[in-house]
Formats: sequence, structure tokens, C-alpha cells
Amino acid sequence: MAKEKKLVEAITSMEEDFAQWYTDVVKKAELTDYTSVKGCMVIKPYGYAIWENIQHELDRRFKETGVENVYLPMFIPESLLQKEKDHVEGFAPEVAWVTHGGLEPLQERMCVRPTSETLFCDFYAKEIHSHRDLPKVYNQWCSVVRWEKTTRPFLRSREFLWQEGHTAHATAEEAEARTIQMLNVYADFCEQVLAIPVIKGRKTDKEKFAGAEATYTIESLMHDGKALQSGTSHNFGDGFAKAFGIQYTDKDNTLKYVHQTSWGMTTRMIGAIIMVHGDDSGLKLPPRIAPVQVMVIPIQQRKEGVLEKSEELLAVLKEAGIRAKLDDSDKSPGWKFSEQEMRGIPLRVEIGPKDIENNQAVLVRRDTREKVVVSLENLAAKANELLDAIQQDMFDRALAHREAHTYEASDYETFKQTIDEKPGFVKAPWCGCQECEDKIKEDTTATSRCIPLVGGEAVEGATCVCCGKPAKKLVYWGKAY
Repeated sequence: MAKEKKLVEAITSMEEDFAQWYTDVVKKAELTDYTSVKGCMVIKPYGYAIWENIQHELDRRFKETGVENVYLPMFIPESLLQKEKDHVEGFAPEVAWVTHGGLEPLQERMCVRPTSETLFCDFYAKEIHSHRDLPKVYNQWCSVVRWEKTTRPFLRSREFLWQEGHTAHATAEEAEARTIQMLNVYADFCEQVLAIPVIKGRKTDKEKFAGAEATYTIESLMHDGKALQSGTSHNFGDGFAKAFGIQYTDKDNTLKYVHQTSWGMTTRMIGAIIMVHGDDSGLKLPPRIAPVQVMVIPIQQRKEGVLEKSEELLAVLKEAGIRAKLDDSDKSPGWKFSEQEMRGIPLRVEIGPKDIENNQAVLVRRDTREKVVVSLENLAAKANELLDAIQQDMFDRALAHREAHTYEASDYETFKQTIDEKPGFVKAPWCGCQECEDKIKEDTTATSRCIPLVGGEAVEGATCVCCGKPAKKLVYWGKAY
């Protein structure tokens, strides 16, 4: 018995130390491991399987909007990076440089891509000539390198996986429409697949992407009340086009600059899944993203017919389109239950000699631990029904948690006290001046998360929570990862 409890006892309680709880879950669920390369991680098979499902679901959604996948080099010559001043200044502290090729010093040093705007711009300058060449709607799946000082698996590492979309359009209106379209793709994906509710909004000028005209974001709230930027979509206007000379001949035979967008989502979303849904027993994976949706666990599997019936049930579940596995290892059932819970598998099927006699199985939900007895004929239908219920219930609980941890403040003392004592989002009016934004960050360490797309205008007569001057916007503020 002591051996069976050990798996769960190794997890620090999230209420005791949330950061250590997170690390324990990542390690014990075998999502990642540390490496000899400081600040980088090994993504183990189970963690990578989650990322593959994220890729698959996102890629399908992208392609439905006309996106095509490409791949560009991982090295960027310094002269190319220098072409857009704001962009290079924004990334300079995090850039990793290659100075030698083999034993020879390079004539021009190259950075390992922190992002690929400059490469896409260089490519588009050669690719786009006429209005007939537009729009270009490309995306690449790759890794990027940013030399972070403090790292944490999935949330912040020196190399991480992501997708980055880069598009070019004839008009400003088309670019803005694509920017919002991709923001909505991300929001729908998070809510429908990851069961994570998000707030769609626009970043302030201080927080927007370096070189962008506007940055839009989806913000989610973790269990500990900290915000996580979960996906961004940037409208570049024609700034990059002018820096890189990306022009096209329009229908009226005049030369015009293209308008561009960029949008991305990363492996940090695995961290979001952990921190939004997990508990002291480990992961809780939403069924639509779980690599294994149902685990069949035989009870007294050495008894005649138990393993054979378990394999039959596995085949039935798979035939119904469910991602299912059978744990026929020689571990005890209690250990298997703990392991299934640790790994966040949404549903388990328990089947033993008495169940077989009664033509039934027991289904156990990971999210609520509720047990449901079902006849073997109805197993697949009931499993699918429960998986749908688990998906919706996980979203509803996450939404209720966010709503319960979203506060309002109209004066600075209340604002500071709320930020200090009540982790979560604080909605407060803002005058639009960066001086107030800087002061709030200095006084509270909270940052502006976004100006919501719905309800982002300050109500008439509202005053800035910081300086008391007339407010222009309503802003979500919070401490963030």
C-alpha cells in the first residue's frame, strides 16, 4: 500500500507551493526532462504527443482559412535583422549569435531565429511583384531560440516549439481582417479543444510586439491567479514592407507596399493546460487534446478471461473512434489508477471477474472521480457521452474560476490592495498614458494584459485608476507568467 501511495505523495500540494507543484507534475507525468543544455528541455513522448495533438488541431483550422505551410532557415544574417529598427531592439537582449562556421570566423555573424519576420520579409520581397501574387498566407512549424535568464519547462525555455504565421496583403483592411481572424482561431481552439476560457483583447502600445502596428492577444487565467498570454496576432501595417522593399504593382499600374501580419502559439500552452486544469493528483487533460482518452484497467487480470475481455473492450473503444489503451502491466490496480490520474487520462474502464459475470464495466471520470456502471453493450456510447461531458465540465469549471477571480477597481488604493491580496484579473479604467502603466507595474508588478475587444471603451465619466484623469480604456491588469 505504501508503494501505491508514493506516486501521488511525490507531488507537492498546489496550495502549499504552486511553482513546485507544477514542476512535480511535469516530471512525474513524464512530460519533460532536464538536459545538459542549460535552459533547454527534453520533451518526452507523452508531452510531445500532447503537442502533436495541438499541432494537428491548429493546423487543420489554419488550412480551413487558406493557410499554407512553408519552412525557412533557422539562421538570420545580422544585416537582415538590423533592417527594422524597433524589431531588432525588441529582441536584442534575447538573441543567440553564431560567430563561427567550423573553425573559420564568419564574415557576418548570424542569429539563431528568435522569430522569423525578417526572413519572411526578405523572402516576400523576392516573391511578390504583382497584385496577382497576393495574398500570401504562410505558416511554419519550427523551433525558436531566446536566451532567457530564468527558465521553467514549457512556460519559458531557451528553445521552444511553435508555429508562426506570416501573411502579406494588398490593403490595410485585408491585413486587419486576417489579424482578427487568426485571433479568433486561437480563441476558439483554446476554448473548444483545451477547455481554457480566454479574453480577447488588444495590447497597449507598451506591451505590443516590437515593430507591430497593433498586437492582439488571448489571455487566460491560471489556477494560482496569474495570467498567461496564450496566443498573439500582430498587424504590422506596411512598416516591415517599407524597411524591406516589399512592393507590388496594383491593378491601376501603380507601385504599392504590402500590409503584413504575424501570429503565433507555442508549447507554453501545455503549461497552460497543466495550470488551469491540474490538481494535487497530477494532470487533468481535456478529452479533445488527450493522447489517451480512455485507459482500460483489468482487475485480477491473471484470472481466466479477464485479459481477453479487456482486449475486446479496447477494440470496441477504438472502433468507436476513441483513443484508448490497455494497461496490462504487472503493477497492482491501485498503482495503475494513480498512474492514470497522474497522467490526466480523462476516463478509465475497470473490468474484473465479477464485472464480466454481470456483463458490465465501471467507468471512472478523472475530473470528478465519479463512477458509472455500464453494460458492456453500451460501453463505447457511454464512454463517448462521458468524454463530451468531461470536456464541457472542465471548461465550465475553468470559466467559473476565472469569473470568481476577476475584480474591479476604480481608485488606486483599492487597485493596489486587490492586486496584492486577491490573485486574478483586475478590471480598471486607464487614461492611455504609458506613465501610469509604468507606475502601476513599478508599484504592484502587475502589467496590462489587454484592452478587451468587447467592452474595452471606458464608461462615460470614468477616471484613470492611477492618475485620476479622464479614462479612455478599460483594461484587464494582472501578474503574469
